[in-house]
Amino acid sequence: MRKMVLSVTSMAVLALTGCGSSTSSQTEQGAASASSTAAATASSVSGTIAVRGTVQPSPNAQLVINLVDVSSTQAGAAPVASKTVASGATFPYSFQLTFKPGEINSADLYVVKAILTDGARHYAMPIQAPVLTKGNKNQASIELVAEQTPAEKDLADFTGLIKQIGGMKVSSGTKLDPNASRGWQVFRQNGETKVIRELVDYGDKGFTSTDFAYRNGAPWVAVQQRKANKDAAPSSIDRVSWTENGMVVLHEQQAGSKTGDLGSDDASSLRQQAETIYGLAGGNKKK
Repeated sequence: MRKMVLSVTSMAVLALTGCGSSTSSQTEQGAASASSTAAATASSVSGTIAVRGTVQPSPNAQLVINLVDVSSTQAGAAPVASKTVASGATFPYSFQLTFKPGEINSADLYVVKAILTDGARHYAMPIQAPVLTKGNKNQASIELVAEQTPAEKDLADFTGLIKQIGGMKVSSGTKLDPNASRGWQVFRQNGETKVIRELVDYGDKGFTSTDFAYRNGAPWVAVQQRKANKDAAPSSIDRVSWTENGMVVLHEQQAGSKTGDLGSDDASSLRQQAETIYGLAGGNKKK
C-alpha cells in the first residue's frame, strides 16, 4: 500500500509540473504575440534628442530624424518616416514620427537615426536607438556627441606631429635675402620631409617663426607666429591647412584673445612660403 501511495503522489507532482511548463510556455508565447501586435498597430515613435558635452550646436544647425528598417533585406531602403528641422532646434529636442501601422514588419529591426550637422561639424550617435520590434518600445532617448571638424582634426594631428620631431633626423640651413635673413631646420623621417621650422628676421619690420608640415611632398599645415622681434611675444598667429589637392581646410588667425578667419590672400601666401622653403631645404632629399 505504501508503494502505491508514493506512486500516486509522484504522478500528481509530475502532472503539476507539466501544467506549470505549459502555462509558462503559453505566457511567453502570449508576450511575443503582444509585442508583435503592438508593433503592427503602432502608428508613431517619439522621444528626445540631447547633445552631450560642451560643444553645442548653433541656431543654424540642421537636424534630420529618420525611422529606418536596418534589417539586411532592407539595406538602402527609404526611411519609414522622416522629419527635418532646418534650423532653430533647441536641445533636448522632443520629436514624434508618424507612419502607417501596415508599414511595420514585426520580424524586422527598426531604429531611429538622428543626423545633426552644424556647418562643418557633425554630431554622431554613439549608441543605436532600436524601437517598435524585437521587444523594443515606441520611444527612444538619443544622445549625440560632437565630432571634430576637418580643421580641428588637421590641427590636432599637426600638434601630435610636432611632438614627435625630437626623434627625427634634423638638418639646417640659412639664406640671406636683400630685406631679411632666414634660417631653417628640416625634420625628416625615412627620408621624407615632415616638418620645416623657418625663422625669418625682417629687421625693424618684424620677425616670423613658422612651422610647415608636409604630406607626400605637398604643404599640409602651416602655423606662423608674427612678432616684433625674435624674443617678443606673438602679436598674431596664423593657422592654415590644405587637402591633398590644395583646398583650404583650416583658415584661422589669432590676435590676442580674439580668433577669426584668415583671409584667402594670407592663406595663399603661406602656401607659397611653404613651397619655397621646401625647395630651399632640399625637399625629400636625405641630408
